[in-house]
Amino acid sequence: MEGVALLKIIVFIKQVPDTSSKAGVNPDGTINRAQARRMLNPFDRYAIQKAIEIKRSVGAEVTCVTMGPPPAVEVLIETFEHGADYGILLTDKRLAASDTLATAYALHKVVHYLGDSDIILTGLQTTDGDTAQVGPQIAERLGLPQITYCEQLSITGRTLRARRVVEGGHQEVEVNLPVLITVANSATPLDYKRFADVAAVKEFMRHPEERDKRIKNVSLDTIGADPSRTGLVGSPTVVGKTWKLGEIGGSCVIFKGESIEREVEELIERLHTNGKGIEEFINA
Repeated sequence: MEGVALLKIIVFIKQVPDTSSKAGVNPDGTINRAQARRMLNPFDRYAIQKAIEIKRSVGAEVTCVTMGPPPAVEVLIETFEHGADYGILLTDKRLAASDTLATAYALHKVVHYLGDSDIILTGLQTTDGDTAQVGPQIAERLGLPQITYCEQLSITGRTLRARRVVEGGHQEVEVNLPVLITVANSATPLDYKRFADVAAVKEFMRHPEERDKRIKNVSLDTIGADPSRTGLVGSPTVVGKTWKLGEIGGSCVIFKGESIEREVEELIERLHTNGKGIEEFINA
C-alpha cells in the first residue's frame, strides 16, 4: 500500500509445554519446562490470525514477541511461516519463574523498547497458566484502552470497531488507536501456512545476516527493565503445590425417549438399580 503508513502491530505469543507430553514438576512447584515437549500456545494462534487479517486488509507491520529461553525462538519462526514480519525474543535467566505481574512488567518494557505501536494483540490465555491476566495487565501498565474476548474487528483510519464476547451474547465497542486486544478462541482460526511464506522462511534461515534482520534477542538490560521486578524475586504469587491428575475414568449413558418425563423416569430407575438413590446422586 504505497503512500499509506503501515499500522504497527505487536503480537505477544508464548511457547508452552505440549499438553500431551509428560512434563515433570520442579521442587518449587513450577513445571519442568526443559523436560516437556514445546509448542505454540494454542490461544495465541487466534491473535496471530487477527494480526495477519489486519495486515492483508489495511496494511500492517507485524512483530511477534515472546519471552522465554533460547529455544522459544521456534515459535517466532513459526509465525513467519504464517506471514509475520519480525520477531523479538526476550530471553534472560533472571526472568525464570515470573508470575503474571512480573511477566506483564517485562513485556510492557518490550513495547517501550520497540517504540510506538498501534495495536497490541494477545491470546486469551495460556494453556500452562489459564489466568487470562497478562494482556490486561500490560494494557494497564501502558495506560492503553483494552478490548478483551474480541471475536471480530474492523479498522477505518484510526478507529477500531470490535465485537467482543460477553455473558449471554456479544458487545459492540469502538475505540481510537492505540489499543490492546485479547482475542477470543471463538475468533477465526489460524490459516494454513502459505507455500510462499514457508519457502521465504526456509530461505532467510539459511543466511545468518538475514535471520538477524528479522529476529532480535533482547535481555532485561537491553529493554531497561529492573531485574528485581521480574523472575521469582519479583513475583508475589507463591505456588503452593502442583501435581498431575491421574486418568479420568467414568462412562456416559444417554437417555433418549419420546418425552423428557420418560427420560427422567429411566434415569431414576437406573440410579436405583445401581444402588444409588436420587438424593445421594444429587448430593454427590
